[in-house]
Amino acid sequence: MSSIKLYQSSASPNSRRVRIFIAEKAMDVTSVAVDLGAKEQFSAGYLAINSRSMVPTLVTEDGTSIGEVPAIWRYLEEVHPAHPLLGSTPTEKALITLWERRAELDGFIAVMEAVRNAVPGLKGRALAGPHAYEQIPELVERSKARVVNFYADMEKRLADVPFLAGQHFSAADITALVSVDFATRALSIAIGADQPSLQKWYDTVSARPSMSA
Repeated sequence: MSSIKLYQSSASPNSRRVRIFIAEKAMDVTSVAVDLGAKEQFSAGYLAINSRSMVPTLVTEDGTSIGEVPAIWRYLEEVHPAHPLLGSTPTEKALITLWERRAELDGFIAVMEAVRNAVPGLKGRALAGPHAYEQIPELVERSKARVVNFYADMEKRLADVPFLAGQHFSAADITALVSVDFATRALSIAIGADQPSLQKWYDTVSARPSMSA
């Protein structure tokens, strides 16, 4: 597995999602740092690996480049099925996909939208990728409201189950945890005192060794 390479950045929440996944599965994957501050993602060398100039990218043993977190997760799960994080049964797989998608759309993307439309250094780069898009400042407050609602929805869900997709830790919890950390750090939106179920889940999941990956 060490011949598999993960091109990633410590400044990238999406990269963290993959690093946690790899750590949970105890896989030996070579990490290659991409310096986003130095715009290395736009260099000719990196564009040859990922033409969309985004991190993370997984390069497999046969040289295939795989971008996008869900696609990277799927590959890693297939080549290393032990400690499944995407489900073992049809029902588990469906529920994990459902809750991971909700965590990404309602949580992760909402935080990213707020950040990319507010940070001066991202002017002209409101969306990650190869195309330039101007910031829309009016989206920032709506995005923050979406995060607040995401927390409320999580509180309701986690009052009934220990983990987002049910009884077991999964990829859905990875995306949700990274979203909460991202929102707390970048937007100062922390878990509320009136959200004990969310806080209990957060304390449990954030204590896992993989979260420091």
